[in-house]
Amino acid sequence: MTETGRLDRILALEIARVTEAAAVAAARIRGRGDEWEADQAAVDAMRTELNRLPIDGRIVIGEGERDDAPMLFIGEEVGTKKGGIVDIALDPLEGTTLCVKNLPNSLAVIAFAERGSLLNAPDVYMDKIAIGPDFEPGLVGLDRSPADNIEALAQAKGVTPDRISACILDRPRHAKLIAEVRETGAAIQLIGDGDVAGVIHTTNPHETGVDIYLGVGGAPEGVLAAAALRCIGGQMEGRLVLDTPEKIDRARRMGISDPQEIYKLDDLAKGDVIFAATGVTSGNMLDGVKFSPGRIDTHTVVMRSSSGTIREIRARHTDLAKFERP
Repeated sequence: MTETGRLDRILALEIARVTEAAAVAAARIRGRGDEWEADQAAVDAMRTELNRLPIDGRIVIGEGERDDAPMLFIGEEVGTKKGGIVDIALDPLEGTTLCVKNLPNSLAVIAFAERGSLLNAPDVYMDKIAIGPDFEPGLVGLDRSPADNIEALAQAKGVTPDRISACILDRPRHAKLIAEVRETGAAIQLIGDGDVAGVIHTTNPHETGVDIYLGVGGAPEGVLAAAALRCIGGQMEGRLVLDTPEKIDRARRMGISDPQEIYKLDDLAKGDVIFAATGVTSGNMLDGVKFSPGRIDTHTVVMRSSSGTIREIRARHTDLAKFERP
């Protein structure tokens, strides 16, 4: 246990190298319109850095399942095998479209956890709801209507519903949800991509203008967002969208027996969790990568659940060779 704790403290700093490398690789293609190239560059850089770490790592939330290689796939093993055993959730380029259009809030994101601490889910959609910390447990939930959740949050904050702002992915599937939220009088902040950042924004509404996150996005992003909330604080629920026999079968092979199960925050991510994100493009949470003659600047946040520590790392890199592709 002592050795694991010592390794975790090292990883709380070393993990930043992983997201920095992925962010810099993606940022080189920022604004160029090629989603495949940007995503592949981030994947390659993240894999290279992960394989340098002194861990025995297994990816449980990744870019896809094994048949999708050479992406960082679910079940892939990474690290030198000379350190602690960890499960890994990652998104080398959260908000790929944001990156290639040079829009805010594209990130490189990763989380480490003790083996068995992250929900091992298939790469499907997940219905999500999240709010920030300091509220009564169970204040909001997926088993209630959007109006009930908005009203409960407004009452807890001591305001009327028209003072609440909800973050929702701008997708046709959310037309009914958007209409129901607007009927309450609440405002909506629509985002094109990047729902990890969207969930995290609920933890600091004074800066982000987001009080609650609602809607369907990727399950991998749901687990990553839950890992962040484990460190910052907040509430979250998720339910996998298993709407075909094939998806139900894939989930069952991963140990998920109830397609309708609602996962609480501690079901999605529990135990000791380390989360890191580096900005690719500038946004509410992090500044994007900046390229200057002879140097690269990055902005990273690293969080650890067991200590409640949140570190912001503004790094100035002058050894540019470390960011070159092998």
